[in-house]
Amino acid sequence: MEIWCIIRWDHAKCIVYLIARPHRACALYHLFTFIPEYFDQLITTRGCTGLKVKQNGAHGKGVYADVDFREGDLVLKDQMLAGSQHSANKIDCLVCSFCFRFIGTIEVQIGRKLYLQDLGVAANNECDRQTLAHIPKKTCQINSSDSEDGSYVKDPTSMEECASTSSKYGTPLPKEIVESLMNGELVLPYSKQFPLPSVISCLGGCREAFYCSQLCAEADWDLFHSLLCTGARSKSSDKEALLKFLQHANETNDIFLLAAKVVSFTILKYRKLKASYPEDQGKCTADKCDLSLLSEAWKPVSMGYKIRWWECIALPDDVDSCDEAAFRMQIKELAFTSLQLLKAAIFDKECEPYAAFLSNSDLVVASPVEDYFLYIDDLPQSEKKEAERVTRPVLDALGDDYSICCQGTAFFPLQSCMNHSCHPNARAFKREEDRDGQATIVALRSISKGEEVTISYIDEDLPFEERQAMLADYGFRCQCQKCLEEEP
Repeated sequence: MEIWCIIRWDHAKCIVYLIARPHRACALYHLFTFIPEYFDQLITTRGCTGLKVKQNGAHGKGVYADVDFREGDLVLKDQMLAGSQHSANKIDCLVCSFCFRFIGTIEVQIGRKLYLQDLGVAANNECDRQTLAHIPKKTCQINSSDSEDGSYVKDPTSMEECASTSSKYGTPLPKEIVESLMNGELVLPYSKQFPLPSVISCLGGCREAFYCSQLCAEADWDLFHSLLCTGARSKSSDKEALLKFLQHANETNDIFLLAAKVVSFTILKYRKLKASYPEDQGKCTADKCDLSLLSEAWKPVSMGYKIRWWECIALPDDVDSCDEAAFRMQIKELAFTSLQLLKAAIFDKECEPYAAFLSNSDLVVASPVEDYFLYIDDLPQSEKKEAERVTRPVLDALGDDYSICCQGTAFFPLQSCMNHSCHPNARAFKREEDRDGQATIVALRSISKGEEVTISYIDEDLPFEERQAMLADYGFRCQCQKCLEEEP
């Protein structure tokens, strides 16, 4: 049975107005059609002027080289419009809620993760309320080392011998050692070689969002977080409804958190646009506003919009293809429930016609904890042996997952315009200097001026049939040269 969304039913004409392609004579035609100038400006702000976004007859639009690129050249650094860290990943990584840089210290990253693992804390908004609150000082004995930097426990062997609660992740550390890592009493050897930005709290007073700088805190507040904050200074119209939305997202699919940020972005931008039009000009009244302003606020998202999420989400392995329609209906129901909860929490009445559809990509930021342990492993043997008296028990406690990176989902305006090929000439690749959540695209081989820049949405080394099956979730059958040559 078809699910009818109240928002869409009550505002059917408005929804058509917002997502349909207007006639050329319409004043809003430029908001919904391909606009080279819009993307030219976007590329300029990214500092990668060697690209052009052009109309592509087969795929709508594509990204093309405007200069020659050599193998390994940086093609694009794309700043996300909105991004969200996966809920489960918040146990493993403490990152800036705006740019997704790792924050705190190596010790805080390790101690916080071990603390949460030992507690068996669920990945929810309670994580940082518990771990970043003041932790009383314990009796763990610390002594400054004569080595280059770092502090050592007086008797390092005690780290292995002391009792501790059980941990399924690795050999457990004593509780007082874990707490000393978090509160700064214990400094690991050579950790100062991997400095991280200090932790800045949320402007609204919640204990769920943290930042690498005041600049990121203010930007996130202005663009997204002021409506989604659960703190005392939140601008949410119904904090209880907001908490219900967050709980629903964490229990079902955390992509709804990203969708909420996109919705918040649009509403806040719309409010700013509305405030810039005096009421006496007839553009806006206290209760309603011309839809052109809502359309303008929605434009950055509409430029990257491709398909509704529930129509393209990959079919799980345990769902038979004959049950696909029922599965997608269930996902659509989840999305509808999420939107209703979000509507109660942050929507203005005049913004009800708005619905968030976005094309998303993976958000990945490499962990400095992995870099730290690799650094220790590469030390000269004498220094390595001394350092590992402290670091080995810590690494054993972390277990195999010590190197988990920050993972999430984000909407990248320019990367979302890049089309797929099973024989791509570029790929998303984090270089050594890429330490935030921006998408980094590098050339896999030489790309000539005028050639389309393509990336692979899947593992392009898979057999032909498997590639086509995976790409079906994206709503198309690949017709690249590689597929044409391999097709039976």
